[in-house]
Amino acid sequence: MSFSPPVSAPSAVLPALRDRGYAVLDRAGLSELVGIPATTLDRWRPTWNDLPADGYLRDGGRYRSRRHSCFVVEGDAVTAVPHRAHWQPVEYNALHGGLERMFEPMTAAVAAQPEWPRLLSRLATCASALKGEQPWYVESHQFRIDTTDGIGRPTPEGAHRDGVDLVAVLLVGRQGIKGGETRVFEADGPNGIRFTLTEPWSALLLDDERVIHESTPIQPLEGTGHRDTLVLTFRAKRFQGP
Repeated sequence: MSFSPPVSAPSAVLPALRDRGYAVLDRAGLSELVGIPATTLDRWRPTWNDLPADGYLRDGGRYRSRRHSCFVVEGDAVTAVPHRAHWQPVEYNALHGGLERMFEPMTAAVAAQPEWPRLLSRLATCASALKGEQPWYVESHQFRIDTTDGIGRPTPEGAHRDGVDLVAVLLVGRQGIKGGETRVFEADGPNGIRFTLTEPWSALLLDDERVIHESTPIQPLEGTGHRDTLVLTFRAKRFQGP
């Protein structure tokens, strides 16, 4: 059984983030929020077929491929920074924390397109409305989780926070799978919600200070399948590093 996501209108995203720490957008809502037609975002989808394997999985799995790049957003200005490692402390990622992970960068097929800075700056506007206007240090992750091993784990570290201010999880697509349920819980309370994103370019926005999140494993319906996401994290002051 899968549960439908609690979709908010774009105008209700900030009230939802302030009230409960998360907001969900459908394809049309995300397109309106960021000012980019969903058909334009669809042009990026083939680049998920060219993600290098993640060689850092400590559970021995072969189910994750990814690219990673970093940017600084100041208002409408978006600046790519020199390629750097992804790092998280162990208190936020018990499985891979404390490890400097250097992934291949995103390609020009996405990161050099004129819509890319618009996507980041519009989402940064949400972060500023929530946390105060300031420069935002953005890490961008293209993920593919597949069923090469029979099961794929979108969040092998379990329910977690990312150690940032705002997290945006954009579903790029899913094919030939079951599972991949999204779960969001209060960081300091008993309440939680579960639902499954299925529509390409639907999105989950999270106030990382207030909630923890995870996605359940995926399994193939027949043959092999995969789940593709674009995860963007917005952090004040600086990037995380050792």
